[in-house]
Amino acid sequence: MQNYDEVELSALGMAIGTVVTVAEILKNNGLATEKKILTSTIGTKDESKGRLVRKAKIEILLCKSENFNTIMSSKKSDRPKSAEEEIKV
Repeated sequence: MQNYDEVELSALGMAIGTVVTVAEILKNNGLATEKKILTSTIGTKDESKGRLVRKAKIEILLCKSENFNTIMSSKKSDRPKSAEEEIKV
């Protein structure tokens, strides 16, 4: 999210829970705000049975929060220095 103002998370079927969790973590940490959520079903072909299977799909559009840069800069200063960073000092 540092390079872009918006990010879209999308998932099919069983992966939906993971995408929702990631979106909630970003929102709860104050890094993102929810702009749009779309749900739909898509048809995919089941190779083993040769028939069309319907799967749930979710798309979550998040944008940077107003405090994104402040939060990220404070997190960078809180993290321990790597060995490479310590050598430069």
